[in-house]
Amino acid sequence: MNKSYEVEYCNLELRFERRQIQNLIRDLIQEGYSLYWSETEGQFLVSIRTGRKLVKLHFQRMNNRYKIVGDYVIKDEKLSELLEKLINDTRGHAVVKRIKDRQIVIENIMFGEIIRLVEVSGMEHRIIYQKKPFVTIEEMIKAFQSKRAEERAAVLRYELDYELSVLHEALGANDEEAVTLSKERLTALRSEMLQLEL
Repeated sequence: MNKSYEVEYCNLELRFERRQIQNLIRDLIQEGYSLYWSETEGQFLVSIRTGRKLVKLHFQRMNNRYKIVGDYVIKDEKLSELLEKLINDTRGHAVVKRIKDRQIVIENIMFGEIIRLVEVSGMEHRIIYQKKPFVTIEEMIKAFQSKRAEERAAVLRYELDYELSVLHEALGANDEEAVTLSKERLTALRSEMLQLEL
């Protein structure tokens, strides 16, 4: 194992079920780690022995789910791989700094996917990879200036009114099939209206 290997995990935003913590504990045991865990009403704590170091992962309870809290420095490659598997499986967010041979590689992860990769060496830094945004600023400006949404919203109001009258007639005639179809169309129109209002 490389003695200079070190990974720092910052700004972790991972949310998951209790089962995923149990799977992590199972994986750690299978990899031969010595560990123990404890649980209080608001927190689940997993302590992992890596050589002489003890890494404590803090999981905060949020209703029926958990959220990992804190920043972690990991000097064990296998533990680092397991933590990254957790980030990927939960489609979480994190800033990962890999420190190796006086060089730092910083990964910005969103929804379990690397969106930016920067290499820092001394005073120099270079962007190795940056994911292109789905929507450019120019496209956003055009969308805000466009009148299409306003025009569609006006037409949509008429369509909603018409569909409500169709539903009223179907209810009066006890036509269950027509009622179901009308309700489906109303749900679709409502969804479109909500999207236009955002």
